[in-house]
Amino acid sequence: MESPRDVGGETMERGERPERAEPLTDVEREIIQNTWVHIYENCEDVGVSVLIRFFVNFPSAKQYFSQFQDMDDPEEMERSVQLRHHARRVMSAINTVVENLHDPEKVSSVLALVGKAHAVKHKVEPMYFKILCGVMLEVFSEDFPEFFTAEVQMVWTKLMGAVYWHVTGAYTEVGWVQISSSAV
Repeated sequence: MESPRDVGGETMERGERPERAEPLTDVEREIIQNTWVHIYENCEDVGVSVLIRFFVNFPSAKQYFSQFQDMDDPEEMERSVQLRHHARRVMSAINTVVENLHDPEKVSSVLALVGKAHAVKHKVEPMYFKILCGVMLEVFSEDFPEFFTAEVQMVWTKLMGAVYWHVTGAYTEVGWVQISSSAV
């Protein structure tokens, strides 16, 4: 099993949370938007690759998805209409974040909605967001090595840390108490 990349050094399972996410610079926003163009051209396939790796490497995450929780075969997952649909939703949410990097309030609002829905409605352990962010970084850098230089990877890691920070902030807002590091 691969270990997820560290995305922001969060330690929410111990109740610690930095005061705010580190803001992106203009140059960093441009780097993200320039690399995202290439990823988003194939957003559904990339999203499916991300989710398959996520579920294969962290099968406990499937417990939140009744429609494909019993799938173990990556090829079966790839053919799943429900998994493809969720992959599109995940990539669409990231697209909204990337398109609105110039508007921190919009980014915060979008990620708060995602976080609250996953905390209240789906009851997903927040640690899975950190893991998913790490899996995204791995897939992006493997599928787009020509664009994901060391500098670009560092910038995307910073963005994913901010995504995780905002999402977990929503968990805190709704009074999430089921915080555990034993989820994986």
